[in-house]
Amino acid sequence: MIDSPVNALFKQLIVFDKSLSTPVYLQVSQQIVNTIQRGYLIKGTILPGTRVLGELLQVHRNTAVAIYEELASQGWVEIIPNKGTFVLEPALKEAKIKAHFQKINQAYTYAKATSFPFQKSFHLASTVQLTKAKYTINDGKPDLRLHPVHQFTRWYSASMKRKTLIKKWNRPNECSYSIFQTQLCNYLNATRGFHIRPDNIISTRSAEMSLYIVSQLLIKQNDLVLVGHLSNYASNMIFQQAGATIKTIPGDTNGLDIGYIKKHFIKKSIRCVYICANRDYPTGVKLSVERRLQLLQLAKEFGFAIIEDDYDYDFQFEGSAMLPIASADANGMVIYLGRLGQSLFPSFQTGFVVAPENLISEANNYLQLLDQQGDLIQEQMLSELINEGEIYRLMKKNIVIYKQRRDCLCKLLTEYFGAIAEWDIPSGGLAIWLKFKPKISLVKLAEEAEKNDLFLPQTVLYQDKNTCAVRFGFGHLDLSEMEPVIKKLKSTYRKVVLQ
Repeated sequence: MIDSPVNALFKQLIVFDKSLSTPVYLQVSQQIVNTIQRGYLIKGTILPGTRVLGELLQVHRNTAVAIYEELASQGWVEIIPNKGTFVLEPALKEAKIKAHFQKINQAYTYAKATSFPFQKSFHLASTVQLTKAKYTINDGKPDLRLHPVHQFTRWYSASMKRKTLIKKWNRPNECSYSIFQTQLCNYLNATRGFHIRPDNIISTRSAEMSLYIVSQLLIKQNDLVLVGHLSNYASNMIFQQAGATIKTIPGDTNGLDIGYIKKHFIKKSIRCVYICANRDYPTGVKLSVERRLQLLQLAKEFGFAIIEDDYDYDFQFEGSAMLPIASADANGMVIYLGRLGQSLFPSFQTGFVVAPENLISEANNYLQLLDQQGDLIQEQMLSELINEGEIYRLMKKNIVIYKQRRDCLCKLLTEYFGAIAEWDIPSGGLAIWLKFKPKISLVKLAEEAEKNDLFLPQTVLYQDKNTCAVRFGFGHLDLSEMEPVIKKLKSTYRKVVLQ
C-alpha cells in the first residue's frame, strides 16, 4: 500500500529522541507545528488517524492522541469527532523558507556572533565545568534528595488555592506589608537576635541576587573592598563586576586579622569589608567574639560598611550558631545577607537582606527592576511553613543526617588520609577544609580523579605558595557513597605523588 503524501512527509521529517527530558509528544507536536509554519501542510489537510500516526512513529496510541491534543490546544489543528484531524490556518505565518531541501530542524541557521560590539565581562566568566564522573565533591551544598517532595506537593497545591493569592496578584501595589515579610521578620528576630521590622528587610531570589543589589548600591568604580585571604570566588566576581578594587586581609585560627586593617589602611579609604557570619568561606574558621566587636568598632571609626554573609546558618551541629554582628549593630554599619529554607529544593529557597530602612528602600527600587513579579506562591507557602514551624522541624531533622555524614567522613579521612592531610572537625556547615601536608599539584589531582570517576571542580581547589587544600563538601553524599569517594580520592592521590 502506497503511503499518503502526509504519511510520507511525517516519515521523512519527524524525528524524536526518547532519552531527552522533553516528552515525545511535545517533540513531535513542535515539529508538526514547524511543517505547518513552513507551508508543508496547508489549511484543511487531514492528518493521519491516531492509530496510523502511532504506527508511523512507532509510539503508543496514547502518545499519538496527546500529540493531536497538544496541537489542538495551541490552535494548529481542529479535531472533528468521527471525521478526523484537520490543519487550521496559523494566525501568524513565518517568512518563506528558502532551505526546502533541509530537514525541519536544519532549515534555520542562527548567527554564532553579533555584528555589533558589546561589553564583555571578564569578571563574570562562568565557573561551570562539565563532567561524566559518577561522584562529585562540591563546595558544601545540601542533599536535594532530603527535600520532602510529597509534603511539598500538598503545601504548594494548598498555597495556589488560597483566595488571598489572587488578591495579591490583582493588587501588586498594595501599600501594606505582606504576611511573608511579617513572618520572615518574626522568624529572624527569634533565631538571629534581631529587632527588625518589615521595612528593614527585602527578600530576593537568591543570596547572589542580594549581594548584587547591595554591591550596586554601595560600590562605585575603584572603591576598595576588603575580603579574606582566600574568600568566596562568587562574591569576589560580583564586587569586581561592580567596579571594586579588592584587597585581601590575612587570618589565623581566630578568623580575619582586624588589627591588620587598622594598621594598613586609613580612615575613609575602605568602602566595605566582606565577612562570613558563622564560618569563613572556604576554611570554616570562626571569627572570634573579640574580633567581631573590634570590626564593628573599626567600621564606625573608619566609616566603612560591613557585609555579613550568613551562608550556612541552617547547618549547626554542636552548640548554637553565633548571633550575627548585625544583631549588635546600633549604628547602621552592617548589611546582613541570609538564606531561608536551605533544607528545601533550590526553587523553594529565598535570599534576604537585612539593613537600615533607607538602604532597604533603595534596594527595593533595584529589586523592582530585576524581579518585579517575585514569586507569590513561594512566599505564601514559606509564610505558612514558618508559622506552622515546619521550616524549623525540617532543619532540625536534616541536621541529624548531616551530622552523621560529617562524622562518617571524618572517620574515613582518619583511616585513609590521617598521615598525609590535616583537617578540623567543623561544628557546623557542610564542608571540611582538607589540607594536604606534603603539597601536591591539585590540578593534577583533579585531572587524575576525573579519570577515576571522581569530579573535583576548580572552585573547591585552593593552592598557592602557602596553601594546598580542598574544600570538601560532604552534604550531598549519603553514607553509602562516602567510602567509594574517599577510596577514589586516595588512589588518585597516590598516583599523583608517584608521578
